[in-house]
Amino acid sequence: AETPMPLLYRRNFTKAPQWDFDDVYNQDAPPRPTTCAQSLRNSKDENFKKAFLPNIRLFLHKDNINMSEWNRLSHFNNPFGFMECKYDEVMASVKLIPKPKEPLLLPKPGADGCIHCAVVGTAGILNGSKVGAEIDAHDYVFRMNGAVIKGYEEDVGNRTSVYVHTEHSIAASPYFFGKYGYKSAPHDEGIKYVLIPEAMRDFRWLEGLFKGHEGYSDRLLTLPVFLYFLFVCLFFNHRFLKSPNLNKRFWAIVRPTNGAFTLFLALHICDTVIFNNKAVFEF
Repeated sequence: AETPMPLLYRRNFTKAPQWDFDDVYNQDAPPRPTTCAQSLRNSKDENFKKAFLPNIRLFLHKDNINMSEWNRLSHFNNPFGFMECKYDEVMASVKLIPKPKEPLLLPKPGADGCIHCAVVGTAGILNGSKVGAEIDAHDYVFRMNGAVIKGYEEDVGNRTSVYVHTEHSIAASPYFFGKYGYKSAPHDEGIKYVLIPEAMRDFRWLEGLFKGHEGYSDRLLTLPVFLYFLFVCLFFNHRFLKSPNLNKRFWAIVRPTNGAFTLFLALHICDTVIFNNKAVFEF
């Protein structure tokens, strides 16, 4: 029987290692059908078409990782893979993640067949913009990290459909953004949480969440939590944000921001996307 490969360590590489399976990704079949004429899936932009995989597998759960996949992902550091991670420790939490019963987002009934999304960043760009109502008018609103809303609704809206975070960001944001009135992650009706596994602590956090350990929000326990599939993080890094810093000695800390991951998530599950009130791609 296949067994976990020996651990690889970041310290043994002076730059990001390259493998012959760097640009190989798991895909779900078939791609999500769309009746939306202006969908990003119909984009004529050649660079976007070359990089985009409409049916790439986005989320990890107990039924979609085997030993072969584990060993392949073990060649990449977090949040792109399992480098330095022990199989039993990670799988203790992964085996608790149920297969999602439905897609992360569905087209709104009676609409134009499109999934329209807004991604709201946290850098303060929208302060004073008065586009809150326009943001809330989208089918779904994505936020991340310290999603400050209260008192700023006129600028950033007040709805949250998808909240993207790491263990660190969901725990530390009340401290860093407390001066703006931020107290906790959004808890809207029907909200979906998406966790980016950037370190072993994220898997331990997830295990504690599913097992109901003390210190976890009862409200959060009742809501769907999706674990960003690590290979999709790798896909975003390779196809969209290949940094020259991956060739430097500090390569292991180079990764897209949580905001960038959120934007790429929206691009792959929505038909139209605006980010901080600007269209990302126009059909």
